[in-house]
Amino acid sequence: CSDGVWLLNGSSTCSGRLQVKTNPSDQTWSSVCEADLDLQDAQVVCRELGCGAPSVLQGALYGDVQTPRWSPEFQCGGHESALLDCRSSGSARSSCSPGKAAGLTCSGDEFRLVGGASRCAGSLELKVLGVKRPVEGDGFTLKRAALICEHLNCGSAVSVQETDVSHQSMWRINSDCVQSGSDLWSCVKSWSSSVTLNVTCSDGVRLLNGSSRCSGSKFISGVFLTLHSQ
Repeated sequence: CSDGVWLLNGSSTCSGRLQVKTNPSDQTWSSVCEADLDLQDAQVVCRELGCGAPSVLQGALYGDVQTPRWSPEFQCGGHESALLDCRSSGSARSSCSPGKAAGLTCSGDEFRLVGGASRCAGSLELKVLGVKRPVEGDGFTLKRAALICEHLNCGSAVSVQETDVSHQSMWRINSDCVQSGSDLWSCVKSWSSSVTLNVTCSDGVRLLNGSSRCSGSKFISGVFLTLHSQ
């Protein structure tokens, strides 16, 4: 397990406010100031957590903290396997501007839409403990799919479809759990089904060949749909 970094208060282990164990002997955890965390540092954190590549790096994205401990500035090359393997400034920062505690979202392999025209449309695939499977789609509503689009930074949900496939092992997202506002990861369990979930998010939809970005033919998951106003 990763013992030196932790993303706190996010929707999964791959997003949250960055916490670093700066003193392993007494289990001291420190926040990182946004100004002290660059792309190379974030790449190392996401890699250490098994979460793919960084997608969002922003202060106070997952809340701020009162009178936190601050870590030193890290100086990673981007190739290190753990954040604490990187060089650092040596001394901890004494303060950081309010709202600037670093928050990080890693793109990860965990949730992704595959087989569509963009990363924001396609069949939902989920990796749990290193095992990739499609997600079972029976009864998944547009409202519940909105959480998937939000998790992928793909805007809102535009369409949800069920696709028949050969019977196989899948992951199932308990829809009642999602609706109650629970952490998405606590809503996942192993399942067997012949129906997969296909989702299209708003960032996967474009209007083409019109007079502006607000008119034209609707392009969604590789299919053109002509829309006629009444």
